Amino acid sequence: MNKLMALALASIFSLALVSTAYAVETEKTKKEVAEKQQEVREENAKVVDEMAHAVNKSMQEVSRASKIIGTKVTSATGESLGNIKDLVLDPESGQIGYAVVSFGGLLGVGNKLFALPWRALHWVHDKENYFLDIDKETLKKAPGFDKKHWPDSGNKWDVWRQETEQFYSISP
Repeated sequence: MNKLMALALASIFSLALVSTAYAVETEKTKKEVAEKQQEVREENAKVVDEMAHAVNKSMQEVSRASKIIGTKVTSATGESLGNIKDLVLDPESGQIGYAVVSFGGLLGVGNKLFALPWRALHWVHDKENYFLDIDKETLKKAPGFDKKHWPDSGNKWDVWRQETEQFYSISP
């Protein structure tokens, strides 16, 4: 009976040790998880602060239309895609409806005009140009117009605008 009792006590003691070790390990894991969550919260706060700073900065940076007109437009590889010929405003919203970019032709003859959604163009501060995330061959296939036949601003305008935004992968 003593041996059986000793064996039972040893089993109980072993079980207590395992339970204690498990509890210690669980607390350690909880602490590690809590620390990781805090790191993620701090990193998210940094990202939000950076985004807010960028938005505030971009809201402070404005440019006159006369400075934008004539500015070069380039592709990701730096090849010239033309230059901005005009800006078309939406009188109801007060926003830029689209930028007119001239491309192709020789000395302005035979060139094609493209109405680019303003959000498709990205200002490159250090190079004094706008960046368009397409290549020259894709731009050649883009919906365009000539200087005598500008996009209709009447009833067809919304359809035309949606098609153009879709071509340049711009969400409304």
